Amino acid sequence: MPATAGDLRRMQRDLDSAARALRDARDILIITHIDADGISAGAIADMTAERLGKPHTVRFEKKISEETIELINGSREDLVWICDLGSGYLSEFTRDNIVVTDHHVPDPRWRTRQTVLDSFAGIRHLNPHSYGMDGSYEICGAGMTYLLSKAVDPSNTDLAYLAVVGAVGDFQDSGHSALVSMNRTVMGDAEANGDLVVDMDLRFFGRDTRPINQYLQFSSDPRIPGLSDNAQACLQFLDSMGIRGKSGGRWRTWSSLSADERERATEAILDMVGPEERDRVFGEMYTFPNEPSGTGLRDAKEFATVLNSCGRYDDAETGLRICRGDMSALKDAERNRTEHRRHISEAMSYIRDNHLLRERRFIQWFDAGSEIKETVVGIVAGMVLSSGECRRRIPIIAFADSEDGVKVSARADRSLVDRGLDLSQVMKTASELVGGYGGGHTVAAGATIPPDKKEEFLDIVEDLVSSQVE
Repeated sequence: MPATAGDLRRMQRDLDSAARALRDARDILIITHIDADGISAGAIADMTAERLGKPHTVRFEKKISEETIELINGSREDLVWICDLGSGYLSEFTRDNIVVTDHHVPDPRWRTRQTVLDSFAGIRHLNPHSYGMDGSYEICGAGMTYLLSKAVDPSNTDLAYLAVVGAVGDFQDSGHSALVSMNRTVMGDAEANGDLVVDMDLRFFGRDTRPINQYLQFSSDPRIPGLSDNAQACLQFLDSMGIRGKSGGRWRTWSSLSADERERATEAILDMVGPEERDRVFGEMYTFPNEPSGTGLRDAKEFATVLNSCGRYDDAETGLRICRGDMSALKDAERNRTEHRRHISEAMSYIRDNHLLRERRFIQWFDAGSEIKETVVGIVAGMVLSSGECRRRIPIIAFADSEDGVKVSARADRSLVDRGLDLSQVMKTASELVGGYGGGHTVAAGATIPPDKKEEFLDIVEDLVSSQVE
């Protein structure tokens, strides 16, 4: 059920209340996540606090751990602002003056365990789930953080494009091949400010940076029959379209093609895929015209990947610098991006070469051990699910070793939500039953569990998924 006018009025009242708390705070501690959505959110919060003239610190966290909870509860700052994290752990926070701008499924225990709240203390929780919206696709953590920034000062609309980066980084445009619902409000602000151009185009990765032949060759979601993974066929395709691959001795990019060249190539590619795939191949794409060409920042998908490559390799601060417009940070980001591409490629090959993917009736899974970084195993799981090399109609569960146990990432096709699937609830329930913790979204969730509980965990997940979708 979509958000009602009453829901939206209530959300605006809560945004205004949180904005007053930020304006009244002496100093602020900002806690945010390490992925593209979290870094974008952290940058929005950082610049909002800076414009308010508030002393503040930004701290990046992989997840809400016991140490993070202790840090938040024991913070000496007057106000703690938690971005793209926190909703699943509300009942664990014991201090006053916390603002949460998140989009993950909220902690159901919060209302029963919290003390009575008033307008001067407690937790100001800003989450789309509280206002009749689904945080997995209607608005992201950076989006909620931006709405609060805008409530603080309407002139902060120049930060809206960063919330678009966060939404695309969280794949919120995947289900409809476009951003929808409250994300479109954020988009509208970015467009009105001249920071965003929205057009209809092929939805493959690398429009602005990949050589045109590689742009076609590495298309994978969905695959183009006859072109994907076939370098020679891509060159022959370009030749048959009368499209020069190079100009002045350098490879052209998809973005550098003329409108006529792109239109002819697009029509031919759409003829190569089935009717069900066309909506995933072609749809809205988001360009930031004020970013330098060739940097990986003009296209939202590429911008988000730059941020992910920073955060997933323990360098979220570089991503923050980029969001703040520090172009000198791009050199550091390129090293992270190179490492990110290499690790993702090796991870996919490792899973394929070692036949790691296993199937049960209602789920499929793989255990990467220490061979895949825990910070990217969710990305890899999503890529495996969309690769055409596994069953797309059942969820995929991925394990990777981490310092505090086993990291679990779960991904599913959005069509399963219509049948009742809620991976957030599955991860939360199953992990707690084996002595761990978890949560997330209906189609993308995670957990941390003890190393010796994997089989028991899978048994529970299988039962929970079967009860939801059968």
